[in-house]
Amino acid sequence: MDALPPVERTVDDGTLRETRQFRGLTLDQAAGYLESLGGERVDEHRVEGDGWTAELSARRVPVGPSYRLTEVTITWTGDRDVLEPIIVRFRLKAFRAPG
Repeated sequence: MDALPPVERTVDDGTLRETRQFRGLTLDQAAGYLESLGGERVDEHRVEGDGWTAELSARRVPVGPSYRLTEVTITWTGDRDVLEPIIVRFRLKAFRAPG
């Protein structure tokens, strides 16, 4: 899974901020996965957990000349020790999601 690096990753005084993009997911699916990892949906674009926050957005991106997929972007912010395992578990769920 390390073959797909984050869009952004910074660590400042123990606080991790990481942005990743996932194709083939909907906002609702992504929020549902985050809820299953201990988060609570605040609104359509925000999920909060104990020690972390996830901001979600989505857009349609071209895949080839005539096909488009939904790409969900998630920016996580929180305690590095809490957040890193959450991101790994989310990535595993998202990787398996489309079936």
